[in-house]
Amino acid sequence: MKATSTPRLTVFASAYAINPFKGSEDGMGWNFVLQIAHNCRVIAVTRKNNGPSIEKYKLEHPELSHLYENIEFRYYDWPKWMLFWKKGPVLSLIYYYFWQLGLALYYRNLRHSVDVVHNLNFHNDWTPSFLWIWRKPFVWGPVGHHPLIPKAFILPFYNRKTWVMDRFLWTLKNIFWKCDPFLRITRNSADHIFCMHQEAADKLNLSDNYSILPSVASEEVEAPLPQTGFHVLSAGRFVGLKGFDITIRGFHSFFSSLSPEEKCQTTLTLVGSGPEKQSLINLAESLGVASALRIIEWIPREELKKIYRTSSVFLFPSHEGAGMVVAEALSYGVPVLCWDNCGPGRFIHPSSSLRVAYDPKQDWATEFGAKLLKLKNDSLFYSQERKMARERFLSSFLWDNRADELYAVYRRLTGESLADQPNKIHTSLNPVVQ
Repeated sequence: MKATSTPRLTVFASAYAINPFKGSEDGMGWNFVLQIAHNCRVIAVTRKNNGPSIEKYKLEHPELSHLYENIEFRYYDWPKWMLFWKKGPVLSLIYYYFWQLGLALYYRNLRHSVDVVHNLNFHNDWTPSFLWIWRKPFVWGPVGHHPLIPKAFILPFYNRKTWVMDRFLWTLKNIFWKCDPFLRITRNSADHIFCMHQEAADKLNLSDNYSILPSVASEEVEAPLPQTGFHVLSAGRFVGLKGFDITIRGFHSFFSSLSPEEKCQTTLTLVGSGPEKQSLINLAESLGVASALRIIEWIPREELKKIYRTSSVFLFPSHEGAGMVVAEALSYGVPVLCWDNCGPGRFIHPSSSLRVAYDPKQDWATEFGAKLLKLKNDSLFYSQERKMARERFLSSFLWDNRADELYAVYRRLTGESLADQPNKIHTSLNPVVQ
């Protein structure tokens, strides 16, 4: 879909993290701004350190000039002398909190020249926005949260610090949910809230004016390449949240049931880096799967695409409530095997059989291994799962669909008729609750 030549609506978008060269939160911020620009003029405010990457990408990708014409990037930060203490997740959170307040006050003179204000990211549902002070149609999200990780999934593999930090952040989230008056005002003032999953809507006690819209998506991709052997892929930061120890244990359960000939044609590739790398290598060695393990810390984007195209399954038992890599895997028609949780478990096709009960008391390693084995040995089952993965991507995780989904909400809030809109309007996972 091409951008309209004369957008009728102007959207002020607060996007703390924007970097077109990165994935995760930064990549999502960039892509959401582009999708808004398909139909609207956008004034996008982000941090100053994101400016060089944005300008570099624009120069390297002139094919998107029709969208750049509708985007005005502005950069906001506290004075440099106030940034020295911004270190670690907690202090960064404090900075983000007051960054939101500061930009709402700093740019308040723009409120008469915009039709909608939209707080895009960070994508969490436990820190407030302050754009409601503009008294304009206000959209918040997509917002969500990572759930509490069961203790048995953290200890004894990860150190006690990982468990303490997870409990501390969960306690902090609950303090915000229950006690922060500005979060309550944000929730009550928002004319529409995009929730990453139903659990976010439940935690915010929403009953109307929300819809389910995952923050993750991906672009259309090339067709898969012919495969020889069975190749398991996973990607992400090597930290407790991502559950790579579970990935290795599940793969071990599968790998140990193979014949020597089959083992020679089976691999586990982990793309990522992080503090737990050596611990994961040690685990693989202790379980006897180190010969099949390949760890790639950094790879050019084009090479990563080739790995997706030659992968048999994406094994992703992450504890998180999101996962950009899930959308990427689905775009290639790669089946995603994951927990039945509020993140990846909600993202894969509703009819998929590749969910494992999120219960540390169950024999989950054997369950992951059994599903990997069925994907390898049952060609009909495998082809059905590949088909469902691709269908799920096209219906729910194609970036270009987000343009219509966002524009439908903007037009409803500003009272514009949808009758003359030529494109189909839908939400990704659920109908809009009004």
